[in-house]
Formats: sequence, structure tokens, C-alpha cells
Amino acid sequence: MQADNHPLEGFFQQMVRNSYAGKLGIHDTAITQYVAHLLCEFSESDKLYKVRDEHGKPLQALEDLVRAADPIHGTAASFDAERAVRKHIGDYALFVSGMYPESMDPWRRRRGQQSFEELVAIGKQSYYIVSQFDLEEYAEEAPLFARLSEWFDRCIYGLRLVREDLQRKPNFLPSRVN
Repeated sequence: MQADNHPLEGFFQQMVRNSYAGKLGIHDTAITQYVAHLLCEFSESDKLYKVRDEHGKPLQALEDLVRAADPIHGTAASFDAERAVRKHIGDYALFVSGMYPESMDPWRRRRGQQSFEELVAIGKQSYYIVSQFDLEEYAEEAPLFARLSEWFDRCIYGLRLVREDLQRKPNFLPSRVN
């Protein structure tokens, strides 16, 4: 499904494996590899908001992303486009809720943005929808997304453990990016 070509892939593989298998008992190599690859992908900020509107502007609001995934009442041009956007929504929800839960502060909800609970619910639902694309070129990946949907809360907790491990590493991340 994914190639091990990102420079951080091995590092994140080990971090995720330590948390998922070592601390949570999730002994699912496909999930471990998928989540490690997700961390690599989202380490590049342009990938976090890769779904764009018709003017090329990144979609950041959850309701805009869901609308972009709807091929009937929204803007998805096809069911393949629906799957791609739903996969991104699941990935985004897992990443943000696991690595940056503080970004879902209650004050954000008062400003019309999604709550943590909404983000988690849409993430689970999105992975479930992706799992329903189980024919032809998507048949092999469908069971993985079913498990990601089913274990979404555990995967979030596993990412929080990864984050805690990263925070304990002195000088691993720069205090500021220039």
C-alpha cells in the first residue's frame, strides 16, 4: 500500500509499534505501518490541508470537507473522489485528535468550528465509508479501513502515547521553525 521512502518512516514505525503493540496490545502490522506513514505524510504541512475548493484554497472546516466528499449533494466529482476525500478526513481526524487534541478547545466550538467529539465521530465514519469501497482496486485496503474505523479511539490514544514519547526526547523537535 505504501512505500518506505520517507526519511522518518523507520523512526515513526518504531514509535508507533512501541505504543500500539507494546502499550496498547494492537498487534496489527498494517495499522502500525499505516499510522507511521500518516505521521510522515503530515510532517509536511501542505499535506494536512490537501483538499482544496474550486479556487485552490485549502478546506479546513470539517463541514466543508464533508461537503467536498459528497458526490450527490456536495462537490465530489465521482465516487473515487468521495473515497479520496473521506480517506483524508479520517486521516486528518486521527492525526489531529491524537497528536494535537488541544486544537479542539471548547472555545473553538463557540466560534462555529468542530468539537473534538465531532471530529472523532466524522473520522470514524469516514474510515467506515472508505471501507465500504471494497471492490476492484480498493478491495485489498477495505479491511484495513474497517479496522481503523472500529479501533479509532484506541488509535487516537496510541498517537497520544507517541506524542508523549516525542515530547520526552530532548532536542528532538526544534522550539521554532524558521
